[in-house]
Amino acid sequence: MSSIQESLKSAVRGNVWLPGEPGFDNVRRPWNLAIEQPVAAVVEAADADDVAALVRHARAAGLGVTTQPNGHGATGGTDGTILLRTGRLDALHVDPVTRRAQVGAGVPSGRLQAATAEHGLTGLPGSSPVVSVTGVALGGGLSWFGRAHGWVADSVTAYEIVDATGERRRVTAETESDLFWALRGAGGDFAIVTQLELALHAAPSLYGGRTLWTAKHAPAALDAYRQITAHAPDELTVWFDLLHFPGADPMVAIDATYLGEETEARDLLAPIDRLPQPLADTRRVMSVAELGSITAEPTDPSAGLSRAELLTTLDDAAAETLLSEPIAPLLSVQLRHLEGAFAQPSDSPHGPLTEPHALYLFGIPTDPEAVIGKQRALAEALPTSGRKPFTFLNPDETVADAFSPDVVTRLREIKHANDPTNVFRSNFPVIS
Repeated sequence: MSSIQESLKSAVRGNVWLPGEPGFDNVRRPWNLAIEQPVAAVVEAADADDVAALVRHARAAGLGVTTQPNGHGATGGTDGTILLRTGRLDALHVDPVTRRAQVGAGVPSGRLQAATAEHGLTGLPGSSPVVSVTGVALGGGLSWFGRAHGWVADSVTAYEIVDATGERRRVTAETESDLFWALRGAGGDFAIVTQLELALHAAPSLYGGRTLWTAKHAPAALDAYRQITAHAPDELTVWFDLLHFPGADPMVAIDATYLGEETEARDLLAPIDRLPQPLADTRRVMSVAELGSITAEPTDPSAGLSRAELLTTLDDAAAETLLSEPIAPLLSVQLRHLEGAFAQPSDSPHGPLTEPHALYLFGIPTDPEAVIGKQRALAEALPTSGRKPFTFLNPDETVADAFSPDVVTRLREIKHANDPTNVFRSNFPVIS
């Protein structure tokens, strides 16, 4: 154990774990247990001042800092870094008058939703309530309500950061436009975000849920999905899922949320009700705090292999390709309807999402080659645009898979200007 690592314990007030100490192997693990994450140390910062002290220590020691609340999106590129856990930066304040929220870096999406629901407001949550709001926003963020309000990052109005010199700063579009732009969807390569300020959105009523059938009804369910999404208002979001869980028969599901009244939602989702009797139908009036119940994703770490694509069309040929073979060995194949506000101008690295559908392919790595091969075969057979949402990149991909060459060039310039010695090591660095 080096003296640099030992001195870390006197540099910060939060918890520190060093290699060989009890608990170290557990606290260094990312959310995806299929990713090996070697680090020089793990620090659970006590507060933002502790983050600043850590950065100053790491910079002086010639070490990098990798920031994770709990490790969603980790890629394993962490050699020579101190892993910063931000779970204790959990302050949350919702102002229903200004419709703004101050959200600490460790606040999970579900907690923000519970706080906003009390006021008839909402953030822009994704499918999982345990992912941090900051992590989602730094990746751009695809939300249930993105068709109405765009990227999650589009709603960020300010960042509280620690910069590469260990100083605390507030970043807005007016004060530092380049850094503000980069933080709206290109990850944590430029600064450590300790708190976000978010614009909230009205949600006086919400209807949503999942309808589930046996896989033999997949063609009819996909047809219903295509009918609904062809004319969906921006307040309606619909996802289509092919599912094959271990020990269960294949199934198909349609997930939906509607920011509006139940009667309107039922009219818009009428094609679902014309399908055969489902195995289950959880659609109901719900709180924005209950969105995680729709897909019921695991809330504990597990191993997985993912791949995402953006589809340029979902015509008859694409639909036939999607259903032509069983999805095994994948667990799920999901289509997310985009368009709406996603396709509008966005002051972010991604810019508008002009592709109408996102495709997400997920499997458990019991046979990694088979899972990756199936993902590749499906992706190559479908009409994809060639770019991917940054928030859905996997460890084998880079920023070049998400952004255009001119955007990557601009991001590298911002990285050099703000972190010339590469103190910050994000999951997907802009300089490889």
